[in-house]
Amino acid sequence: MQYKFYAFLSRMRYITRWGLMRNTFPENIQEHSHQVAVLAHSLALIRRDILGLDADPERCATAALYHDASEILTGDLPTPIKYYNPEIKTAYKQVERISGEKLLSMLPEALRASMAPLIFEDDPVSHDIVKAADKLSAHIKCIEELKAGNLDFLSAANQTKAALCAMHLPELDWFMEHCLESFGRSLDELA
Repeated sequence: MQYKFYAFLSRMRYITRWGLMRNTFPENIQEHSHQVAVLAHSLALIRRDILGLDADPERCATAALYHDASEILTGDLPTPIKYYNPEIKTAYKQVERISGEKLLSMLPEALRASMAPLIFEDDPVSHDIVKAADKLSAHIKCIEELKAGNLDFLSAANQTKAALCAMHLPELDWFMEHCLESFGRSLDELA
């Protein structure tokens, strides 16, 4: 029997993000998921190794790789639509859940129990870190677009920064204070 899960995952590169925005450079959910995994791993390391709080960096990174897997079947619904009202938000969460279940059904039975906690992140600490990394990735995209002169991302930059500040996660606050400014710099300035 052929299992289709991994073939579907490879199609993440065809699903673009920021569909309602003029982009200086396109971004797909495969690229985004990689960045979120790096950021989630980093936030968990900061939480554990700098702040001395509980975190599992490897679980956070792995969960981040799969955090948008349901979008392989649903596509990327733009945030203004996804969160337009509570009914749409609830309905979309159900669609994401059904999509995740469909993806899990494409795996051998023996792997489903191991993959389900990654597709449906159920650990509260990992969930919060992945959510923060996801929002941080969106904010970094805004910073990079603004750096390229694309003012279409100004409002999104303000919204994502406010959302990040509202999360009140110490590891996120630390990252924003010590790392975030570098994303607005050129390669020469970084070197």
